[in-house]
Amino acid sequence: MTDVEERAQGTGRRPDEPNPYLMGIFAPVRDEITADDLEVVGEIPRDLNGVYLRNGPNPRFDVTGRYHWFDGDGMVHAMSFEDGTARYRNRYVRTRGLSREEAAGHPLWAGVVEPPAGNPVGTARGLPYKDTANTDLTFHRGRVLATWYLCGGPMSMDPLSLETLGAETFLDTLHGDVMAHPKLDEHTGELMWFDYGARSPLLRYGVVGASGAIEHEVAIDLPGPRMPHDMAITENYSVLMDLPLVADPDAARKGRHKLFFDRSMPARFGVIPRRGAAEEIRWFDAEPCYIYHVVGACEERSAAGHDTVVLDVCRVTRPEPRPTRPGPIGKLLGYLRLDARLHRYVFDLDTGATTETQLDDANTEFPSVDTRAQGSGAGYRYSYGVHIAEHETVRFDGLLRRDRVTGERQDHFFGPGRFGSEAPFAPREGGTGDDDGYLVSFVTDERDGRSEVEILDASDLAAGPVARVLLPQRVPLGFHATWVRADQLRSP
Repeated sequence: MTDVEERAQGTGRRPDEPNPYLMGIFAPVRDEITADDLEVVGEIPRDLNGVYLRNGPNPRFDVTGRYHWFDGDGMVHAMSFEDGTARYRNRYVRTRGLSREEAAGHPLWAGVVEPPAGNPVGTARGLPYKDTANTDLTFHRGRVLATWYLCGGPMSMDPLSLETLGAETFLDTLHGDVMAHPKLDEHTGELMWFDYGARSPLLRYGVVGASGAIEHEVAIDLPGPRMPHDMAITENYSVLMDLPLVADPDAARKGRHKLFFDRSMPARFGVIPRRGAAEEIRWFDAEPCYIYHVVGACEERSAAGHDTVVLDVCRVTRPEPRPTRPGPIGKLLGYLRLDARLHRYVFDLDTGATTETQLDDANTEFPSVDTRAQGSGAGYRYSYGVHIAEHETVRFDGLLRRDRVTGERQDHFFGPGRFGSEAPFAPREGGTGDDDGYLVSFVTDERDGRSEVEILDASDLAAGPVARVLLPQRVPLGFHATWVRADQLRSP
């Protein structure tokens, strides 16, 4: 038996069953490069100034066991724009786990679908998994925080050089982990976050003040361990989630990580004053579902004169794994399938009632809004999401723009064999409104393996790209992105 066959047998994977998330447009790139002499099709707008950054999994070492797409080491790809010019660079997020493995010369952690016995502890909560910081990017106090989907230690990076500056401790006030999607209120400078785990406290909610230190933190009681992924903020409140996707207790007793969607439980949403005490949280019940990502939230007065919190999300109605083919790889692919629709919840603070409505029928995810609208009184007007392709692997084949007021939608599809990335709104310098600017997205063509950046007018997606910047290196498909404005880069 060959070494490859022995490794495959040990993981329950046939040696002739390649993992699609390690091939083609998902295959890792190991070279870290900087390139500024780039070919441009069209003309880069001179009022597009800032940097577009996208995170994603990129294994540093060859994978020997069953690989889950979420396992790969974080790598950030960035395109900076200034006065009609562009520069590309990519760098690994130099996490503590990656540094330990590089010193050893080989992987020290098995992936999340392998038994964790023998793995080193990798998180403040004591999880035996490697915190790869491969999921999201949030600009905060002059730096970009790279975060991890299972809750981990945020890694601080320079938004231009992509140098990893170290673990972010919020001036030594962070004692635990932070979830993947902390929320920044640019108006107050506050950063809201939560942390969850299997041991008490099951949920912690906190606020990093404008000082850079955690100034408020409370433990939230839950009926049992949960795995929330995102949260929302309004001008006065934060919205937390208690959703019926839970760890399978039988699998946990056997040392395996397996999720179970319990349809007998409602989805619950906790509305808490931004710096409220645990006893001030109010829970609102809704139909069972799972939610990966929030579009946005705001406070409104209802037609009946009631105070409400309005929450827009991408709602998953079928979170159970749906294998795409027989065998372990089919089961793994089933876990990663995305089936989500734009959905609105209205929580009546006067009556305690919940109203929920589907807003659109497109399979869409990875939503973003103008970050300046997050936490503001009026909330956002336009949202921008990706369209999920019909494929056994997760691919984004287009971008969708939706008007929150009128419901009007505009679509842009990348074309046959071309797949893109989350495209956060990039305001043009001197612009007004949250569609007066651009969308920027890495796009990779699976037919030739070439990657580029598309720049689109955010107010007219149907017109197609105003410019395309061709890249010297393929950008594997990945996760979340952010836009950092030039004025933010200039701020001390």
